[in-house]
Amino acid sequence: MLFGGSCYLVILFLGACTKPPRLSMVTEYMEMGSLYYLIHLSGQKKKLSWRRKLKMLCDICRGLMCIHRMKIIHRDLKSANCLVNKHMTVKICDFGLSRVMTDTPIRDSSSAGTPEWMAPELIRSELFTEKCDIFSLGVIMWELCTLNRPWEGVPPERVVYAVANERSRLEIPEGPLCKLISDCWAEPHLRPSCEEILSRLLDCEDALC
Repeated sequence: MLFGGSCYLVILFLGACTKPPRLSMVTEYMEMGSLYYLIHLSGQKKKLSWRRKLKMLCDICRGLMCIHRMKIIHRDLKSANCLVNKHMTVKICDFGLSRVMTDTPIRDSSSAGTPEWMAPELIRSELFTEKCDIFSLGVIMWELCTLNRPWEGVPPERVVYAVANERSRLEIPEGPLCKLISDCWAEPHLRPSCEEILSRLLDCEDALC
């Protein structure tokens, strides 16, 4: 497969109906729903072992690596846009806000992302690169580590202001991923690539053996 099979971890598009009023899109079936649902709504979160969480993060990282190698920036990466099948494999979906990368950083003032997962440069409508997706991946890591909703109880408009203007970040949990989460939330040029993140996740996985 392309890129070592990483594109297997992006949702498979099967077809679409573009004739109103039945506008719809058909993809492969992901039996367990979204990762957001699995963590926060299904009542199954306590069944997620540390090894399973690492495997899920590796899946997302590999899918994102494929997207970035295809010169696509997702711009709305979040647990609700990561779907889980019956084998607990996670695949990235929903490319409605995606943009094609250029050789230089992009500026796009149109609405992009979901406040709780958005990189500060996107919130501020500044120039951005694929590293905005790395920030969002850090939030998903935080979700899987804590099994909590990001910024729960904080109004979205307050999240937007705090992240963009006050450099506020979620409290980083203790554990083997604390430094990686922190690195994902650094300034864009300091954030690790998907390749580096995957390597560090696999090191954590190996440490469990």
